[in-house]
Amino acid sequence: MVYWTIGLRAVLLYIVILFIFRLMGRREIGELSILDLVVFLMIGEMAVFAIEEPNEPLMHTIVPIAVLAVIQITFAFISLKSKKFREFIDGKPEIIINKGKINEHAMRRQRYNFQDLLLQMREKDIRHIDDIEYAILEPSGSLSILQKENKRKSGTFTLPLILDGEIQHEHLSIIEQTEEWLLRELKKRGYQEIDAISFCSFHDGRFFIDERDPS
Repeated sequence: MVYWTIGLRAVLLYIVILFIFRLMGRREIGELSILDLVVFLMIGEMAVFAIEEPNEPLMHTIVPIAVLAVIQITFAFISLKSKKFREFIDGKPEIIINKGKINEHAMRRQRYNFQDLLLQMREKDIRHIDDIEYAILEPSGSLSILQKENKRKSGTFTLPLILDGEIQHEHLSIIEQTEEWLLRELKKRGYQEIDAISFCSFHDGRFFIDERDPS
């Protein structure tokens, strides 16, 4: 009898949650706001508790789920009407690369690192960081990229030789170069201190060097 109760609760809650999610609107997983994510997690936790505790009245779960749904729908409606409220709830887009220059202050504010940037570049089939004119980190966490009009394509992709002032020796090995070569090439370009460089890459005979922003 208990198993029948658990099964029926699972089916009923599935239908209720499916109906509520349809009321909330269609959003891709990658486009969920912080509010959406919090609501979905809380609803999921309450549903699991209701299934695992068949002796608890089902209304003790359905009522708070309905309340959360009303809150989420109300906030979504207010967000449509108020830009300030929407930015408070969802956050604002952050420009990570501005006219080819990496904005380290923006990256630190968003706790976003160079590995994140390179990962999302590869996901968008962007081979070289210096092909990017603007990169905008959206509130959903996705990265919007506008490429330079005079970008060049090649068969290689960006491998950082310096990250946050540290030489990446494994990447030097991949391009069959040494630390001495790197230091020599940087000195030719006026860079004496590795610590002053936040990001450096080399491909197609070209260096891309981004200096650390002032603290």
